[in-house]
Amino acid sequence: MIILPAIDMKDGQCVRLQRGAFSTVSRVADHALETARAFASAGAKWVHMVDLDGARDGVRQNFSAIYEVIQQSGLRVELGGGIKSCEDVDTVAGTGVSRLVIGSAAVTHPEVVDYALKQYGPGRVAVGIDCLNGRVRIAGWERDSALSGLELARRMEEKDVKIIIFTDIAADGMLSGPSFGQLAALQKAVGCGIVASGGVTTLDDIRRLRDMGLYGAVIGKAYYAGTIDLAEAVREAGPQR
Repeated sequence: MIILPAIDMKDGQCVRLQRGAFSTVSRVADHALETARAFASAGAKWVHMVDLDGARDGVRQNFSAIYEVIQQSGLRVELGGGIKSCEDVDTVAGTGVSRLVIGSAAVTHPEVVDYALKQYGPGRVAVGIDCLNGRVRIAGWERDSALSGLELARRMEEKDVKIIIFTDIAADGMLSGPSFGQLAALQKAVGCGIVASGGVTTLDDIRRLRDMGLYGAVIGKAYYAGTIDLAEAVREAGPQR
């Protein structure tokens, strides 16, 4: 299982939110590149980055900091937030990211997923499914799509999406543990590789997700709050790739 420590960017700063609420934003690190290099020193091979301004408003004001991480950290970068059109896909892919994460557009403009898969292949494309009470939220988690997470996952599998990043919004940033039941239901519904995001708090969480056979796990607030040692999490997860 791959470990993806997370860096969320807003207004050029490294921040964390609670349950996706922008009113709860707090700065957690001084510099994205230095943080990413610390991840690499702990043995991580990937970093999960989110452009929160892009997700909410479509404004790429965090681009310079994200580009530094892509070019200088030595990590593979998985980037989501604000990929809403085919032009956005090309812009982000051109930065050298290893994987694009398409979120809201998978619901509102599914042709963007088709385009990304055709142009860059399923290895460079993931779909982010962010749910509250089982229903997909879009536009920076601020709007209810009226679509269930399982239904969206099935639609994406039909398009040949290979990787789904599932976030239970209720658990995100709360240090309450992942939503194992929802993750298991998703595994049963589709054959895609599943990345668990939201609530990963302890090494026991890492072990349980690994034993479930998940493709990956995102570690966010737990890293910054010190409830999990990243190097130990990497060792528990197994060989990184």
